[in-house]
Formats: sequence, C-alpha cells, structure tokens
Amino acid sequence: MSEPIVVTLNGSERHLTELGQQPTVAELIAFLGFRADRVALERNGDIVPRSTWADTHLITGDRIELVHFVGGGC
Repeated sequence: MSEPIVVTLNGSERHLTELGQQPTVAELIAFLGFRADRVALERNGDIVPRSTWADTHLITGDRIELVHFVGGGC
C-alpha cells in the first residue's frame, strides 16, 4: 500500500488518506465540506484559480492556505 499524501493545511499537517493517491484541489474542497463558490485557495504561495481545481493535483509537501468566506450582516 502506498503512503498517503501529506500536506500542510492552514498551518496543520494533514494526511489525506481518504482521498487516494492523486487528490485534486476540487476533491479536497469537497471532502472538507466547503462550497466551491465560498472558498479561495493558495498552494505553495500561489492562488489556484477555481477553473483549474479539478486538474490541480496535490502532492506531499504542499502548503495549502484555505479561506472560507462567510456571508451575513445586519
């Protein structure tokens, strides 16, 4: 059995065993339960455009910063 992909997500190490050997950014967002239209994602210091999420594969050592936008107000 292969080793899981290990990334740093918002400063915490995450083992992505549930996502298989070549997870994409889109799969990570869905796995975490976020709505794609309410999230911005940076990988290794670069913003990843939403249009490329399904084609952008994560690899061990990636540093992911994820920002979830919350609506609301008075």
